[in-house]
Amino acid sequence: MDIFVALMLIAFSAYTLSARAQKRRIALLGSHLSKYQIENLMESLTEGYLRALGEDDAERRAQVWSVLATAETVLSEQFNRFVLDFAKVDEADARVSRLPLAVPYATRLFPRATFDMRKALSMHAHAISSAVANRANQSQKDKAYTLSAELFLMQHTCHWFCRSKAVASARLLARHKTTYAQVLAAVAPPTREAYNALTG
Repeated sequence: MDIFVALMLIAFSAYTLSARAQKRRIALLGSHLSKYQIENLMESLTEGYLRALGEDDAERRAQVWSVLATAETVLSEQFNRFVLDFAKVDEADARVSRLPLAVPYATRLFPRATFDMRKALSMHAHAISSAVANRANQSQKDKAYTLSAELFLMQHTCHWFCRSKAVASARLLARHKTTYAQVLAAVAPPTREAYNALTG
């Protein structure tokens, strides 16, 4: 019985410490994101892509794509400013544990099993800008598909920073009905290569 109580106390302490750390990370990321409309723009683009792809009238479809192109540019510009802002965060506060589940003080106890959120966001900014500029010369449909994947992967990274990789993957599946592996496979090859190198 004493062993059971001790294990319960250890588990409760670990949960409490993890919850506190997650609140700090959420507050940190939120304090930077709150200056921008990135999430709202992402939602507008996701809905807009579905509307454009479902539009039968060619002229109307072209108009929708034109409006979406403007929103894409605004999102890319805002995300670049957000990344520059977040780059001022101390390295210790920007470390992300590569462990699948949240472990108290993991970034300090296992520094080699971490990656730098500032570098991850910079990588995402480059990937998003590249997709918006359509440097791969894709069709509108393929461009929308690639950019959506880039945005979903960026969102996954933000949830990973705030919680854990497991929670981020679960939220990705719940919100966008797609898995982490599927999103990673759908982004541009340079993004996938850079992301895997950074996050392991």
